[in-house]
Amino acid sequence: MQWMTKWAFNNKAAMKLVVLMALVMGVISYFRLPMEFLPSADNPMVTVAAIGPGYDAKSMETEVTDKIEDAVQFVKGKSLMTSSSGNGFSKIDMSFDSKTNMKDAKAEVEAAVRSVQLPAGVMTPYVVQLNTSMIPISWVSVGLDGVNEADRERVEKELINEFKKIDGAGEVSLGGQSTPSISIVPDTAKLEAKGVPFQSLMGVLQGRNVSASIGEKTIGGASGNIIVEANVNDLETLRKLPVAQGVTLGDIAEVKADNQQESISSLNGKDVLMLTISKTANANAVKVGNAVEDTVDRLNKDIKGVNIQVLSSTSEQVVHSVNSMLREVLMGALFATIVILLFMRNLRATLVTIVSIPLSLGITLYLLQMSGVTLNIITLGGVAVAVGRLVDDSIVVIENIYRRLQKEPFSTGLITDATKEVATAITSSTLVTVAVFLPMGLLRGSLQAFLLPFALTVTYSLLSSLLVALTVVPLLSAVLLRNTKLKEHEGSKRFSNFLNWCLAHKWVPLVIAVVLLVGSVGAYMSMPKGALDSSSATNLNITLEYPSETPHDAVVEGGRKLESFLSKRNDIDWVLMQNGNSSDGAKYGEVSSPSLVTYLVQMKDGANAEKVIADVQGQRPSFKGADLNAGAMDFMSGSGGTQVLVDVTGDDLDAIAKGAEQVVAAIKPVKDVLKVKTNQEEKKPVYTFQLDPAKSNGQEVASQLQGLLNPIPLGTVTIDNRSTNVVLQPSANPQSENDLNGLTIMTASGPVEVSSVAKLVKSDQPSVFYHKDGKPYVRVMADVDPKQLSKVGSEITKKVNALKAEDGVTFTVGGASADQSSDFADLGIIMIIAIGIVYLIMVLTFKTLRAPLAILCSLPLAAIGAVVGLIVSNVSPDFTAIFGALMLVGIVVTNAIVLIDRVKQNEKSMTIREALVEAAATRARPILMTAIATISAMLPLVFGSSESGSIVSQSLAIVVIGGLAAATLLTLIIVPCVYELFFFMKSRRQRVSKNLEHAA
Repeated sequence: MQWMTKWAFNNKAAMKLVVLMALVMGVISYFRLPMEFLPSADNPMVTVAAIGPGYDAKSMETEVTDKIEDAVQFVKGKSLMTSSSGNGFSKIDMSFDSKTNMKDAKAEVEAAVRSVQLPAGVMTPYVVQLNTSMIPISWVSVGLDGVNEADRERVEKELINEFKKIDGAGEVSLGGQSTPSISIVPDTAKLEAKGVPFQSLMGVLQGRNVSASIGEKTIGGASGNIIVEANVNDLETLRKLPVAQGVTLGDIAEVKADNQQESISSLNGKDVLMLTISKTANANAVKVGNAVEDTVDRLNKDIKGVNIQVLSSTSEQVVHSVNSMLREVLMGALFATIVILLFMRNLRATLVTIVSIPLSLGITLYLLQMSGVTLNIITLGGVAVAVGRLVDDSIVVIENIYRRLQKEPFSTGLITDATKEVATAITSSTLVTVAVFLPMGLLRGSLQAFLLPFALTVTYSLLSSLLVALTVVPLLSAVLLRNTKLKEHEGSKRFSNFLNWCLAHKWVPLVIAVVLLVGSVGAYMSMPKGALDSSSATNLNITLEYPSETPHDAVVEGGRKLESFLSKRNDIDWVLMQNGNSSDGAKYGEVSSPSLVTYLVQMKDGANAEKVIADVQGQRPSFKGADLNAGAMDFMSGSGGTQVLVDVTGDDLDAIAKGAEQVVAAIKPVKDVLKVKTNQEEKKPVYTFQLDPAKSNGQEVASQLQGLLNPIPLGTVTIDNRSTNVVLQPSANPQSENDLNGLTIMTASGPVEVSSVAKLVKSDQPSVFYHKDGKPYVRVMADVDPKQLSKVGSEITKKVNALKAEDGVTFTVGGASADQSSDFADLGIIMIIAIGIVYLIMVLTFKTLRAPLAILCSLPLAAIGAVVGLIVSNVSPDFTAIFGALMLVGIVVTNAIVLIDRVKQNEKSMTIREALVEAAATRARPILMTAIATISAMLPLVFGSSESGSIVSQSLAIVVIGGLAAATLLTLIIVPCVYELFFFMKSRRQRVSKNLEHAA
């Protein structure tokens, strides 16, 4: 690397231009980099969602879910398929392996679903493959109180079109709207009095509302088309339509204007429409978000009677995240500067060192733009973590130059020679740190998509800082330190004496280190591994679910009650309540039970989310029979649930049910399990008409009963220039089994009660049917204290593994703890591979196997500080903490490399022990400076608030700070002791020979 330094001195003018270009390109790249909240990442899952209004759970299972499952069972790359079928909805989730091309997988699923023939009334299924780019960037509420009914549809379409015109806007969905319709409500008494069967009403529009082409004929010498038109264009015309001889529709039914509402959306207790706007994959989230806000302002002025409000925008969160991370980066750089100034006690030397920060960041931003990486909380987190390391190489270079200038006269040769002395060490240490991130290419799926931008950011930053340290720092040193008088600095004699004693009594420091290591490992094993902290969350997800047999009016009433409780709180900004399934929701794979009410809650600044969650859960007694849950909203994993799941699968339903009961009984007593339930606890009464085939046609009876009990769409008519659905409302409203038996149907012999041709049987069936790879299964769900997630997950796994299941029944433990264990295992494998790469680089650097092994001994020392840091701060280790441990592999060994590199240089003229003592005394200052600078730069991450979804969290910073602090202090003692042990025979011969020389 010496040639780089020489080139810089031989091309000073070019270096000035390069430095200026790096700064300018960095600034330009910063403003040109697309900003978004999260990097683009495919979810390796395809969801098929279907809505069937009026269909019960069993019908949705047999008529929809089973057919779709059969069609997609041979889709390539599919690793798991689960489904749920409930009242009016069907949802099939297909997971794919990490090598699958998700675009091809989605296309194959779409083709398979198109081939399925579904029953009438079931909407065309939506096939969804989610990407982080599809996360809506804006949630917009629309109040239409000042708009009359006739103009509502026009205004709704205008709003959607205006938002779709925004450059970079993707999907624009509208929810909560009501569709104008015409209801035909039969009067049973009048039907009987007129002798008109209910079935006659089903064909009332047949042939009445047509436009038919007859053909082309020559009329009056000219060719012309002949058309027959029959239009029903007002309610009065509809009422006068004949249904029987001398009987019109108005004689036997009420015909009225009505509204069909797919779903309910309410903001702070007031019904609204909800617009969700996403961006295209390559669009800038901030620009699109700002355009949405501008459009809202314009539409509020242009359209009278509307009240449009941006509830939430990820563009605001992106800007907040960018500003927050930049603030922490700047504070980190300031702290690092103060540390350098305190150690060097020379302003010019400090300026030379910190110039690496803006230059390295400028080069990094340019490389990120060239790599197609966006500016998001992951990449900014990488900058925040790397900022302390940006000055490390420069510190080592300037400190060596500074130390040489204290003893020797200034010259350009001295500058280049001092840089050459440490070039190998800083190059090796930087490559080692970068190498830690290489195995991230082995990660699978979305985890790779999230960690790779972080790894690229850190890699670009560190390589840029190495380049600056070998070129710009020596060049600036030659300019700024030319006429500087430097006071000679001597190493600490006390430290040298202490190290000599430790080398003479190696067993003392080594035993102490081993005891500390064993204690820290034991402490870590007993520590609960928690989920991500939610106290600073800005959004909450709350669900209120009633038993499926609960009348819809009662569900909505309970939902309004909880909405009122939330809206009155001072720490909540707004509450959005939603209920029901809509076609727009199905586009995102969102279908659920009609008895489920969901709430999206926006917290006010500074509010304690955990307190709100606890208060909401405290309201459970007020909603008897309902299941009330609340959790923080996490953009990386949805609502921050911490459930441990146990799936019980098999072929026999009774055996599966018994297995589920075994699991529930086994895990209920486990400590820190808050609640245990299954997906089949809730059952709904089902009334089955068992027909005698000799007396009636089952298909005809089913069709008639469906018409009697459910709304039937008859077609559309054009009223006031808008297409309006005509719906035949049910003529019967049975309240008892007797009422059901008394329903009248038409047979070949005339109208009869259904009880004369069928037997009514009541049974209880699940309200939702679940399949796993096409087979029924029961899922047992255990809500767990988030801070005890791994501990409870392990205990539940032990309990489940100890159970003896019936033949054909299997238990599978999954959920949050399993996902956490999988992530931990992936990072553990990466850590092992990273250590191997680090060792290889050091072997290539030092040309020996033993010296790198001595350096690797600094890694266990870092574990001591990391665990102590977590214990002192009372922070549970989570995924980000383990990621911090991975980073330590690259950071910690750099100090030992700098030390051993000096030892190797000294061994040319000294004994091993003398080389160790001199190297430790000489390198102590740069090692302490780099470590303290890195620690100081990460302090803002400890005391700041980490962004939702960011991998740069408090626990990561604590692990890195604690591990680096312990490793730095112990490296100066333990690594020399281990190094001398590896060369024990040679060192002993040297000492004996030297003693003999002194004796002579």
